[in-house]
Amino acid sequence: MSKNKQRVKLELTRRDFLVLAGTAAGSVVAAQVLTTGALSPFAGLKQRQVTGEEAPVQAKSEYHWGMVINLEKCIGCQYCQRACSATNDVASDKPWNVVVEDGLDNGRTFFFSRPCLHCQDAPCVEVCPVQATYHRDDGLVVMDYDRCIGCRYCEVACPYDARKFNWKVRDDVNSYIPTWGIAEVPRRPRGVVEKCTFCIQRIDSGLASGLMPGIDREATPACVNVCPVGARTFGNLKDPNSKVSQLIKNSPTLRLREELGTEPSVYYIPPQKEA
Repeated sequence: MSKNKQRVKLELTRRDFLVLAGTAAGSVVAAQVLTTGALSPFAGLKQRQVTGEEAPVQAKSEYHWGMVINLEKCIGCQYCQRACSATNDVASDKPWNVVVEDGLDNGRTFFFSRPCLHCQDAPCVEVCPVQATYHRDDGLVVMDYDRCIGCRYCEVACPYDARKFNWKVRDDVNSYIPTWGIAEVPRRPRGVVEKCTFCIQRIDSGLASGLMPGIDREATPACVNVCPVGARTFGNLKDPNSKVSQLIKNSPTLRLREELGTEPSVYYIPPQKEA
């Protein structure tokens, strides 16, 4: 293998492996077939996701929704996570948005936050055997919960840990409601995988009403609206005059694990080494 190739690390739980392997579990031949062969749920992964070659943009409409997160501005308040969990009625132990403290090599700390990155060459889309997760023409990676069979291949394939599986029917009281928002979508059923949608319900209803996501609050993701320091910016990556496009053009940015060729729609402005 060429030294320039990058490997995608795909791990199965013991339960997943036994289900897939059946009576052949544990044999070297079975392991190779299950993880790399034609019968593997990951066989559809495009070669460019392993080699790091450039991936095509999937967004086919006039919109490609994306986000810029300024890690220099983020103060770790977790408002984004709370507003997301309220607006989308997310279980408190499986947040769609995560905020964690991290550090630079010089010892300076910063806060890192991560929604779903809505990759344009998404491993989760490639491995889904029933097309329950798919690309929309506007670049969003979305779920059809009625089609999802709960195989969790997408959860395993995602290199960003952005997907959560519903192990049981939820009967909990969402502690973030109504302080951080009111649920705008129904709870997902038991046995499906869920994730951040960029508040797709707001995007679609906003556009139908003549509003522009990233400009009009009613059409903009809750995590962006609630940020007290403006660390998150949302908008149309295809519009060179949008706030997100201008930030990407005029600021140093990076994307997570870009070498995998997933083409994330979320860009980060890295923290500065000196305060």
